[in-house]
Amino acid sequence: MTMSAGWYLRRLSRMGPQEVAGRVGDTVRRRRWRSAPPDCPSVTGARFTAVLPAGTVAAVPPDAAKRLIAEADRLMDGRAEFFGVVRDDLADPDWRRDPKTGRRAPSGYAFDVPYRSEDAVGDIKQIWEPSRHQYLTQLAAAYAISGNERYAERVAEHLRSWWAANPPLRGVHWISGIELGIRLLSWVWIRRLLDGWPGAAGLFEDNPVALNQIWHHQRWLAAFPSRGSSANNHVIAETAGQFAAACAFGWFPSSARWRADALRSLDRHLRGNTYGSGLNRELATEYHGLVLELGLAAVAEADAAGVPVPTSVRLVLLRMTDALAAVVDSRLRPPRQGDADDGHGLIVDGAGTDRWASLLATGDAVFGRLAWWPAVTGTDVRTPLLAALVKPSELSVTRPASRPAHFADAGMTILHGPGEIWCRCDGGPHGFLSIAAHAHADALSVEVRHDGVDVLADPGTYCYHGQPEWRQYFRSTLGHNTLQLDGGDQSVSGGPFLWTRHAQSRVLIADASGEGAARWSAEHDGYQGSVHRRRVELTAESQELRIVDEVRGPRREARLAFHLGPAITADLVGNRAQLTWTRDGEDRSAVLDLPGQLSWQAHRGETGPPLGWYSAGFGRKEPATTLVGTGFTDGTEGFTTLLRFRG
Repeated sequence: MTMSAGWYLRRLSRMGPQEVAGRVGDTVRRRRWRSAPPDCPSVTGARFTAVLPAGTVAAVPPDAAKRLIAEADRLMDGRAEFFGVVRDDLADPDWRRDPKTGRRAPSGYAFDVPYRSEDAVGDIKQIWEPSRHQYLTQLAAAYAISGNERYAERVAEHLRSWWAANPPLRGVHWISGIELGIRLLSWVWIRRLLDGWPGAAGLFEDNPVALNQIWHHQRWLAAFPSRGSSANNHVIAETAGQFAAACAFGWFPSSARWRADALRSLDRHLRGNTYGSGLNRELATEYHGLVLELGLAAVAEADAAGVPVPTSVRLVLLRMTDALAAVVDSRLRPPRQGDADDGHGLIVDGAGTDRWASLLATGDAVFGRLAWWPAVTGTDVRTPLLAALVKPSELSVTRPASRPAHFADAGMTILHGPGEIWCRCDGGPHGFLSIAAHAHADALSVEVRHDGVDVLADPGTYCYHGQPEWRQYFRSTLGHNTLQLDGGDQSVSGGPFLWTRHAQSRVLIADASGEGAARWSAEHDGYQGSVHRRRVELTAESQELRIVDEVRGPRREARLAFHLGPAITADLVGNRAQLTWTRDGEDRSAVLDLPGQLSWQAHRGETGPPLGWYSAGFGRKEPATTLVGTGFTDGTEGFTTLLRFRG
């Protein structure tokens, strides 16, 4: 996917004068570095002191350790999966090859590489992901737990290979700051987890190649921060990685300045990226998880190095943790809202470890759980490691006395019903900053689960680059459980990570704890000349969810979509759909009565154009049933949908 001149003009229109000036400076700096790249200063007497406290590894639960070792053994065999692509070439990786297309990215000056072009580079996410070196943190953790030096030796072999193949400012791995930041954080933890290995110092502090790489990564991040309309989760990763490296690898003349600047930026952007309620402003749940992981890792690094952290940093992370505990369903699954690319801040666990349970376990260890938090029964490796570094801190803050259900600033409301019914209602802002990069056109959408099973599902994300038709579908209005008018989206897209006009929503009613029934209502103005208003009511006694859609304005063509989860089988007759699924060996069912004014059809796994798909994770998709009703609005009678659960 290459960007047209029109895209650059649209992108420029979303920037302010300060951001434009900063980007002009970046361009000048890139040209200067091409002809005269900066040189790493000489370093003598470097020592790594940010080690884990004695006894930390012994606190790792045995089952979590077993999962990690199993994962490490798969990696030693060269096997891994990234974004749905199974690989068997990780014993000796080609750092520039995309296994999906077979293409190899160019190795020239980094800022000349057209990384958005799949024809020239391949799938850039497939190339970037292994080079975050999070699979190496898994191998390093396996060494720390087992003492088996073959894991440490493989880590050293791959780091030396990567450093040789990717000299500073050459190739695709020097283009994106988020990649450099997360890679630095991985290196910090690799060095920490390998501390008992005799070769650790020779791999890092006594190795001029490693020192050169670490210095250039930090110099790059200091020179090219994400700015203005791009200061979303990327800037958190950049500053967290920069701060972690400046704390743990504080061996350079600029380390103190880098550390101070990164901490100021981290503090400012954590607050800027987070609502007062604790939800992430991108309104993309997986980025809430990523930012929380990065923030906790940064605090752990600060405490390990004895660097004071502003109270505001810990308060934001506390609010984010409480918000996460509030929005998960009965199986600890959070909403599937906005973009999701399976990005993690720090990985030291094996397959089968629940990400969200792990985050809540860490929150419990660091901040203490509240009485209303859901129970966390799973185990992980990361929690005891992080908790061993984070020092107890008294925070003067009033935490929620009961489980929040309405987050007014984020426009998110969670309705709970009997039989573990969970319903997310979206009446919030379109997204974050002027481009709302990771937003979907999903105003007034609902997401309904029963005992953790997606019934009315958010289809997910699937892809970012290279497949524009699929990118467009998964972020479209038709790709969500809401109403589309005249075949268009509520918000106007200007590119794969750019929205040029944002629908404005407002919540009218949010009574999640009403006696006998929970109620929610909101409206948005995304369809110019018309207002779409939706009411949702969840009745406890009858286990019924009623959705009423009204359009105020002229007569318009309407399409109302309901996306069913991949576990749901639907039998549609007329405007009634019988829904069935199985949970833990038990048959479950529901009836979906759809508006009779519309003509209903079931779609599944269609490609021309895409319709009827579910993406469980980035790069993966599977057919799922989507029910679409077509007709016209008449400005008076609304469309009523009734979902009734049985038993």
